[in-house]
Formats: sequence, structure tokens, C-alpha cells
Amino acid sequence: MMTSVSTTRPTPPAVYILAAGVFALVTSEFAVAGLMPQLAEGLGTDLTRIGYLVTIFALAMAVGGPILTVLLTRVAPKSALLTVIAIFLVGNVLAAAAPSYAVMVVARVISGVASQAFFGLALSLCSRLVAEDMRGRAIGVVMNGLTLGTLLGLPLETFVGGHWGWRAAFWIISAITVVAAALIAAFVHVSGASVEDSMPAATRATVLRRPHLLLAFASSTLIIGATFAAFSFFTPILTEVSGFSVGVVPLLLLAYGAATLIGNIVVARLADRRTIPTMLVGTGLNALFLLGFAVFAGVPAVAVLFMIGIGFVGVTMNPAMAVRVQREGDTSPLVNTVHASFITLGVIIGSAVGSALIPTFGLRAPIVLGVVLAVAALLTIAPALARRPVSSVASSAGTHSAPAAPPARRTVPAEPCATTGSR
Repeated sequence: MMTSVSTTRPTPPAVYILAAGVFALVTSEFAVAGLMPQLAEGLGTDLTRIGYLVTIFALAMAVGGPILTVLLTRVAPKSALLTVIAIFLVGNVLAAAAPSYAVMVVARVISGVASQAFFGLALSLCSRLVAEDMRGRAIGVVMNGLTLGTLLGLPLETFVGGHWGWRAAFWIISAITVVAAALIAAFVHVSGASVEDSMPAATRATVLRRPHLLLAFASSTLIIGATFAAFSFFTPILTEVSGFSVGVVPLLLLAYGAATLIGNIVVARLADRRTIPTMLVGTGLNALFLLGFAVFAGVPAVAVLFMIGIGFVGVTMNPAMAVRVQREGDTSPLVNTVHASFITLGVIIGSAVGSALIPTFGLRAPIVLGVVLAVAALLTIAPALARRPVSSVASSAGTHSAPAAPPARRTVPAEPCATTGSR
């Protein structure tokens, strides 16, 4: 139940620390994209094989992340989070010292698996750090770590790699990871253990068979796929179709990133009370903006307006998507990590299918693909208007037959939820 007290309660500092961890992970995820020439030269290979490192990282996230999360389900939430970030650190240190392409592949697999698991664990822990009616806002804060990783982390790695080499770039990521781990160890506190911690993995996984949860997963895949079908090709579209110079494109992408940051904040505010309407309106607008971008890509000023619109209502649906998934399923690390894998699947679909369409249909084809995926997403969201989703608390209790658990999981007391400094 929503109360005026909970809606005005500030977001605990611990949530911002989790966002710092996500920032480190996202910076690592996109590092290869900004360091391709240096990596190819340093590892004695070509750009095509370096490009495969991006795919390998994404596949490791989608497949390995949930597996690692299952292996850590009996570990206390904070300990599990620190374990995952330690594995992530190992992957980046190995990348920084990699003597060959093969070792770099192993490093990216390790980092990808840990990255996805951390994301799921962080969202689960984030949901326990605040009252139920503040989850959307808290998730939005964590998602800002993702946005800032794209806005600031990628340029930082590109700058460092250009001046001091790609190894220095991975050492910088490792240093950021150490700082994030130290902050989590010192200031993030959560009381008790989740209901799922004492249950067999097979029992916990039954939640993943719920039809409405699967529909929510599908929505997330399609929403992110629609956005990345366009986002993945912004640079060639802006230069070859819109006619912008290469030097102007980074500024346009910065404007896109700023729109994403603003949109994420807005959606996070609406996600708790207006989850489904927010997703419907946002995804509908995204379909229109994508269509406008496809039609007017050759008109520079108009193309930029539509591109910024995509930034405002594209990946910014993340907080609402996460709230919907947690209500249809539960707030466990497994559900959140599997959800993140479906989101990663959307990235793969949007970029891979878009790439396949370009040789035959041209650079506007991926944008049209985005329109199709956005419309399909609307069809998977609309049925949710006809029903009231089961809350994560009730659904978790119903699945696991733990009648004493719901009161403790619905709202964690304020004192244990805050960081040490705010107690």
C-alpha cells in the first residue's frame, strides 16, 4: 500500500553506490567498441575478430549471468554482490594483462558473466533497500549508472586508450571496480535473507514459467530491440544519410545521451504508480519517433529531433520494465538476472538483424525494423491493462508457501536499509 510517508522518503545512499557499480560494469561492456583499432594492433589480429569480442561479451551475459546467479542463491545478498564484483575484477585485470586474443576472449567471458549477475543482484538488492512503492524510483537511480556509463564511461575509455593504450583503459576500469567494491563493502547494508535463499533452485525457478512474466520478458526484449535497431547504426546514418560530418556526430550522440538521462528520471518517477500506461505511452511514442527518423533521416535538423525523441522514450523504459517484471514474478536475483538476459537478447536482435538488412535494403532498414519491434512490443504490453498484476510479495509467497515472509519482504525497515552514514 502506498503512503505519503514512503513517497516522500529519500532514496537511500546505498542505491547510489549500487549505481556506481553498474557504471563500472557498463564502462567495461562498451570498452571494446571504443578501443577496436588499438586492440587489433596490440593483439595482432583484425577488426573483425575484435568485433566478435562484443558478441562474446553479450552472449556470456545472456547465458552465463543467470547460471552464476543460481550458484549464488544460498549466499547472503551483499556477499553474493561482492563475490560477483570480485569475479568481474578478475576478468578486467586479465583483459588488461592479456598477452593474446585467446586470453582476451576468456577475460571477456568472465567479465560478461559477472556483469549480468551483478546487474540482477543489484536490482534485487535495490528493491529490498526501499519501500515497495519506491522501487521504480530506486531502480531509475541504478539505471542512471548505465546511462552515465554510456555517456561518460565510453568517452573516458576511448580517451585513455588513445593516449596511453588499451591496457591502461582496462586498468582504469579495474580501479573503478575496486572503488565501487570498497563502497559497497563499507556502506551497503541489508537485513535478513530472502525467502528464496533456503529453497532448491528448481523451486525458485518455477516462477519463470508464469505466462504473464514471460509476456513481460517479451515486452522488454522487443522494447530494447526496437531502440538498439536504430541506436546501433546512429553514426553511419547521421554521416551517410543525414549528411553530418564525423566531427559533429559525438555532439549529437551526447544530446541523445542527455535525453536518455532525462527520460530515465521521468520514467522512474512514473514507474511505480503508472507502470503499464507509462510503458504503453513511451513505447507508442518510440514507434512514432522511429518512424519519423526513418522517413526524415535525410533532413538533418528533423532527423536529430527524432533521434533525441528516441533517446527520451527508448531504453528509458527500463525502470517501468523492471517494476512490471518484479510484480509479475518476484524481486529475487534470479528473476532480475533472467530479465537482464532478455534485455540483452533485445540488443542482439536489434543490432544483428539490423546489420543483416543493411546490405539489401540500406541504412534506413534497421530503423524500420525498430518500428516493427516497437509495434510488436505494444501488443505484448496491452494485455496487462486488463488485469491487476500480482505483487512481488504476494506472488513470491504464493509460489513458495511461506506465509510468514510477506510482511518482512514488503517493506524493509528504514534503519537497516540506509547506509552506515545515514543511520
